[in-house]
Amino acid sequence: MRDLDDPVVTVHQSIGEAKEQFYYERTVFLRCVANSNPPVRYSWHRGRDVLSQGSDKGVEIYEPFFTQGETKILKLKNLRPKDYANYSCIASVRNVCGIPDRRVIFRLTNKTASPSIKLLVEDPIVVNPGQTVSLVCIATGGEPPPTLTWSSTSEKLPEKSVVKDGTLTLPAITSEDAGVYSCIASNNVGNPAKKSTTIIVRALKKGRFWITPDPYHNDDNIQIGREVKISCQVEATPPEELMFSWLKNGRALRSSERMVITQTDPDISPGTTNLDIIDLKFTDFGTYTCVASLRGGGIPEISIDVNISSTTVPPSLTVPRGKSPLVVREGETVELECLVSGKPKPIILWSRADKEVPMPDGSMQMESYDGVLRIVNVSREMTGSYRCQTSQYNGFNVKPREAVVELIVQYPPAVEPVWSEVRQGLNRPVAMSCRVLRAHPSRVLRYEWRLGSRLLHAGHFDTRDETEYTVRTLTREGYGEYTCDIINEAGAGRCTFLVTGKTSISETALK
Repeated sequence: MRDLDDPVVTVHQSIGEAKEQFYYERTVFLRCVANSNPPVRYSWHRGRDVLSQGSDKGVEIYEPFFTQGETKILKLKNLRPKDYANYSCIASVRNVCGIPDRRVIFRLTNKTASPSIKLLVEDPIVVNPGQTVSLVCIATGGEPPPTLTWSSTSEKLPEKSVVKDGTLTLPAITSEDAGVYSCIASNNVGNPAKKSTTIIVRALKKGRFWITPDPYHNDDNIQIGREVKISCQVEATPPEELMFSWLKNGRALRSSERMVITQTDPDISPGTTNLDIIDLKFTDFGTYTCVASLRGGGIPEISIDVNISSTTVPPSLTVPRGKSPLVVREGETVELECLVSGKPKPIILWSRADKEVPMPDGSMQMESYDGVLRIVNVSREMTGSYRCQTSQYNGFNVKPREAVVELIVQYPPAVEPVWSEVRQGLNRPVAMSCRVLRAHPSRVLRYEWRLGSRLLHAGHFDTRDETEYTVRTLTREGYGEYTCDIINEAGAGRCTFLVTGKTSISETALK
């Protein structure tokens, strides 16, 4: 396809020189670029005068080595009064394919300047979800007047956003809209100007807790007279606005010598508060509530209830009888199950136990609240060992309990050739071979050879991985489609052979 885009002229000064304006006794570069197929030819004009190399001692015209003819640069050395003028760059491919010339004009004056801008917003901007946010950007300099555009860290602006006269408006903002937003001013003089601000959308999510038994005793149980610690964690945005409060049986709880409330160092465990109960007494049994909120408001609180009683016990984990190994066929849905007991019941983490590969959802670990891992449309690559493991979340902060479930995925034999054309003349022999590449189970395999629907031969594999069928003398009735089905418990793989008496085109040509 042959085309020629409109050329674009950009203006630059020597590095390190004044940027506000293009003064006298400064060197200025006008660069002309046009996308073209075939390659473009450029010419420069000052007003009506054609500029060429050598026509003016104050002008140089050249192509940078690295651009391979894609651009043409006009260098104005030590600007003179007559250099302030209208410059035209003409891009042409007419001598190749008749496409009309493209022209662009740039006016260079003693006021020509690169752009400058100002953002009339704070940085960062912290807002509540649902608010409308307006980011105002104004040009404070630049000749010709710059064009203002907006971009964000996610490359594309949110679909609902509105840009008008340099102002970006984001209605009904959500957490997905958070990020860095940049106003960019460009007028093709010097480098574009850029100013950015960060939008932070308040959020509270993933409230979790864990119970840590007395670290000075070997067993993991909670007992009268020992220490117990309750920890509560949430993900907060922004984290510096996060506040915690504690309740016992619905009443406010304050830090004391026996009930010590602390907040963990954010660098070690962000968004975490702890309640240490020293020398646990029977009267300390009850429901403890951790309440997380944001200082700026506008976000619903998160409340997490933790029951401490004589029945609060660490978890145990087992695989139900008959649930390992699990044998399924490819394409089915399977549920791997681990039974978790204890009070409270923790979140279960599933991962591969036999190799470092992702789980079916692409992550290295999957969470389960009921101990069940459900895999839809199971594939042969998912065969292997799966580990279920207690996490500290919503349970005890103790050494993880774990168990392993074996998954075996059966799949039909993969065979070769899937299809083959066999050309042979009458009264001649024909030999066909069908080979197993992969199959599970692979030990009990049988095969069936057919011509059309007629069974020719059947049998079982021994130690070999292929089966052969031979027609000793080919008759007219012997032409047709032969199939070999290799069968296991999961299904069948099929080799197909089209036996024909037709000669190939190359054979006909030789005759």
